[in-house]
Amino acid sequence: MTLTRQETRSLLLARGPAQAELFEESRKARDRHWGRTAILRGVIELTNVCRVNCDYCPMRRDNISGNDTYFLTGDQIVRMAQAIKDTGIDVVLLQGGETPSVLPLLEEAIPKIRELFDGRVEILLNTGNFKFAQYEKLRKLGATSYILKHETSDPVLHLAIRHETLEKRLACMRDLRTLGFKIGTGLISSLPGQTLDSVIDDIELAGELDASMCSVSPFVPAPNTPMELSPVGDNDLALNIIACLRLSYPHILIPSVSALERVGTGGQSRGLEAGANVMTVNFSSLVDQQRYLIYGKERFVVTLDHVRDIAERSGLTLRGSAFIDDPEDNRIPA
Repeated sequence: MTLTRQETRSLLLARGPAQAELFEESRKARDRHWGRTAILRGVIELTNVCRVNCDYCPMRRDNISGNDTYFLTGDQIVRMAQAIKDTGIDVVLLQGGETPSVLPLLEEAIPKIRELFDGRVEILLNTGNFKFAQYEKLRKLGATSYILKHETSDPVLHLAIRHETLEKRLACMRDLRTLGFKIGTGLISSLPGQTLDSVIDDIELAGELDASMCSVSPFVPAPNTPMELSPVGDNDLALNIIACLRLSYPHILIPSVSALERVGTGGQSRGLEAGANVMTVNFSSLVDQQRYLIYGKERFVVTLDHVRDIAERSGLTLRGSAFIDDPEDNRIPA
């Protein structure tokens, strides 16, 4: 469905019965393309060290000296990947703070993970901006997908809160596309200084990038950041963005992210109601979950039981990767 900017604006503002109608249409679009299914990922959080100084993130560069920092070893990553495999999940998401220091870990772990799964695995990375040659090496080693969230498509706001240019981010996405990665992007909604026109630009950018994946995270003000006193994001806006993405691009993967649950109990269920079709289970150790300060210490950690419960209540069957060729029966065991 092609939405005009005015139609998108109206849908983003929908509440009450109008929102319920929007969600019904977005679910129909999802189910026509994907069936009554949701893809399940397992995430391993590699490090809480980051070279970038984003104003909204507790793991920002200026906070490193005060944080309990860590890096996983290659062996730890592979052991966690084994735990993911044991549940029947075939998407291993490796994410961490943005630092070149993770490259040796990835180069060690990726071939071992592929061997562990006999090659039938989607290795999805979310580790930030690198050089073309570095992406190329990761691709040759067996990484297949890459998430590089643009966060906001407003170049002025992007520079003000991330202290790096939007163009640099988009250039990395073009590199990833050239190398054959399935690419994912994502935005933060309700960012201080963000306009509704900017959100519409975010939705259109996902199409311009030909993204295979796009996430929507409501803004969560985190302690020990320059934005800690800003108002919490609006889940209804985030959910309406998910629905507009689904109507505009029925084929893309849209996760129902933990931030939805962090902002409002039942938020992830509502994400599926709005048309999302991906859930991510955390396989990091309990100690590292406390150190990976994505929203501060009060983060919501997604468990397999939580995902199974809300998928069942949503009438969705959990399934494996969309990007593994000729998949076998890819339903996740109950």
